[in-house]
This record gives sequence, structure tokens and C-alpha cells, in this order.
Amino acid sequence: MRIVVAPDKFRGSLSAPDVVAFLEAGLRSVDPGLVIDRAPVADGGEGTLDAAVGSGFTRQVVTVTGPTGLPLQAAFAVRGEEAVIEMATASGLAALPDGVPDALRATSRGTGELIAAALAQGCTHIILGIGGSAGTDGGAGLLSGLGARLLDEAGAVLPDGGGALARLAKVDLSGLDPRLASARITLASDVDNPLLGATGAAAVFAPQKGAGPADVELLESALMNYSRVLAAEIGAVALTATEAPGSGAAGGVGYAVLAVLGGERRAGIDVVLEFTGMQTRVAGATLVITGEGCLDHQSLGGKAPVGVAQAAARAGVPTIAVCGQSTLTPEELIDAGFDRTYALTDLEPDTDRCMSEPGPLLTRIGALIATRLGDDR
Repeated sequence: MRIVVAPDKFRGSLSAPDVVAFLEAGLRSVDPGLVIDRAPVADGGEGTLDAAVGSGFTRQVVTVTGPTGLPLQAAFAVRGEEAVIEMATASGLAALPDGVPDALRATSRGTGELIAAALAQGCTHIILGIGGSAGTDGGAGLLSGLGARLLDEAGAVLPDGGGALARLAKVDLSGLDPRLASARITLASDVDNPLLGATGAAAVFAPQKGAGPADVELLESALMNYSRVLAAEIGAVALTATEAPGSGAAGGVGYAVLAVLGGERRAGIDVVLEFTGMQTRVAGATLVITGEGCLDHQSLGGKAPVGVAQAAARAGVPTIAVCGQSTLTPEELIDAGFDRTYALTDLEPDTDRCMSEPGPLLTRIGALIATRLGDDR
């Protein structure tokens, strides 16, 4: 029997590869002869890099500019001419020194440097998973990391960060990496917020990055100025792109990718299922196991476990969901494509323990699944 184990991370507890490992240990404790296809997944945000490495991509590590300007080591993944970049590794909240936010100065420059590193390795398709960004700089840092120059009235290069964009007078794109011209960039994101306005990058997301009301007002004004100055360089697309769904994603990195780099935005789970070859992997399997930390109504809106279940259903393969806890009804779980659901809270009612010690519980669930498989045979 071949079982495809394709969970997302259990946020705050375990990475997706770790979830796979504990489930596999439980499965094999009952039936050592099982063939296990390890296929960690993600929805385009945190864990996207792990999903790529778990699907045959090679992890590469380079030194880039961190969100506050300090150098840090960040990874991306390469397979042939395709690269997967997880923005959070270079420019995310988790990369902030000591976790201290810097709402006005945090930069996406390191993400641009990761793209440049992938281009230097001959990659012509860049998959950029965005989410968890530390800044609200409209992707200006990303462009700088690729060779752009952002100048003030005196012709001096602006410091990094969204706040400085209030003083932006000119964007010089003549130094952009020429290899971008022959590259395709896919923006993996489920966020559909625009760059500006009440649902934009500053208003909605900047407070999550340490911005107070005055900071939000400054960042909104700075991003408006940024789009106007950029329009003088690339034309009206710089203005229309401010309203494009996803342009407000990751502090406006979506905007830079869509407006300047000509990227295409796609649902994160669709992108991940494609580069992991999930449809091919589930074909002919006995069972698919997927899941995430919490199965709730957000899960039904295109999160990884539902995407995996849909791929399995197309192949006629049953799917089991494993989660920390579920707030969905049994009917909703079945409608989502899960033939059976196991939650850690079924075994351990103490949710704190489920968060702090999920491994042994997942191993027990793996053993339960394998035992039931044997009984069904």
C-alpha cells in the first residue's frame, strides 16, 4: 500500500516535514512495509520552501539584507530552471532581530536579493511565496535588491523602508537585473487586498507590524507618492496596479511584482500543488493524509488541506485529515473532501499540551490510521 502524507504545518507547533515524520513513525509502527510518499505542502506562505525541498528542489543558502538592514542567511530552492522563494525567510517578521518591529524602516530588499541569486543560477521561473512580511515598503526594497535606485529631490539614494517613500522623487529602473527580461515570476498569494485605501497594505496590515495610527497615515501617504513617482517612470500601469487584487500583499511587495516585474498572481495552494506534482503523486495511492493545525472555516476558503483533498478526489483516492483541533461540523468536513478526520484534541483535551507536545500525539494518530487500514483489508 502506498500512502501520500501531505500536511501543511501546524502553526506554532511543527513544520510540515515534522508533521510528516511523526505520522510516518506511527504508520510504520503498525505496518513497517507501508510505502510512504512524503509530500509536505503549504498555501504559498510559511512552509512553501519546505514543500519545495520535499518535492525534489535543492535548498540554497545565501547572505542577504535582513528586514532591518542587517545581513542574514536566507534560503531558496532550485530545481532546473525553476526557483521557489519564501519571502519571510529574508524579509519576514520572524527575521526581525529579537522580534522587535520596525514599521517605518523594515525593508523587502533581501527578497529582491534572493530573486537575483536565483537568476544568477540560471532560473527563468521564479515562484515567490509571500506572507508574514515585516515591512510596508510597497516592494521598493525588493526592486532595490534587483538594481533599482530610489532617489530624493537632491538625487540621493533614499534609505530603505516604507516611511522614506514620502520623500521619493524619482525611481531609476535602468539598473534592474537584465535577466528579469527573460524570467517569469509567479506571485503565490491568497491575499487580495489592494495597495492603497481602507483595505490596503498600510491600513490593514501595517498595525500587525508595529505601526501606530500616525505611522499608518504616513505609510499610506508614502505609498501614494511612491505610485505617482513610479508612474512617471513606467506609465499608467503604476497607478492602475494599486487597485489590483493582491497588490497590497506582503506590505505591497505584490504591487512591485505586478506593476514593475510583470508577475502573475495565483492562489498559493494551486502553485504549491503544481510544483509538488500532487496530482501525479496521489494517482494510484491507497490513501492520502493531509491536515493543518486548525481546521476551520478559513480552511474551506482554499487552504492547503482542502486543495490536497480535491486533488485526491479527482484521482478517486480517499483522504484523511489530521489536525490539532477542528471547529468544523462532521458534515462540513465530509463536504470538504475528508473521509475521516483525526484531531489531537480527540486524544488530549488539554490544548496547551497539544500545542507544546504534538509529536507523540501525531504518532499515535498515525498508528490508529494504519490499524484501521489493516482492519479494512
